[in-house]
Amino acid sequence: FAATFEDKDEISALIDSYNGTVEESKKISYTDYVGLLMSSVTTIVNAISYVLIAFVAISLVVSSIMIGIITYISVLERTKEIGIRKALGAKNKAIKQQFLIESVVLCLVGGIIGILIGILFGFILGKVAMLVINSYYSDYAGYIIMNVHPSVLAIILSVCFSMLIGVFFGSYPAKKAAKMEVIDALRYE
Repeated sequence: FAATFEDKDEISALIDSYNGTVEESKKISYTDYVGLLMSSVTTIVNAISYVLIAFVAISLVVSSIMIGIITYISVLERTKEIGIRKALGAKNKAIKQQFLIESVVLCLVGGIIGILIGILFGFILGKVAMLVINSYYSDYAGYIIMNVHPSVLAIILSVCFSMLIGVFFGSYPAKKAAKMEVIDALRYE
């Protein structure tokens, strides 16, 4: 019996090399139950991952649209402020930058909160999975250690992507705020 996965691979290679040198009636057939179990678990995890990716994609589209709506409502609520700032000499570029920065900061904070929640759930689910696996299979493979470590590159890309969403979906309301006429903005009720 193999004590480690390396030993299992070595035994499998030896059986395969033996089977290549003998006739059909003398070949050894074997079933790798751990390999079958692991391939089943991998298939299930992949299916769950695809479902989660679909949910994330839908929620990302909805939240992106909501960022644009929130920024647009902010522009409408602060129309008088925009008119006063323009009357005092604020440039269109400064007003546009203000709303873009607000949108990016909103997305950045949301992205960081999402990353922290993801790391927390990953840690908790990793520990639960480790306890379940060890309770059922500790007799066969020793204690399995399951560490969940988020990739630093994935975290950086997630933060950058959330900021990009803020820029993309905040740009229309920011342009609208920058193009307001002073008279119309001051008269707005």
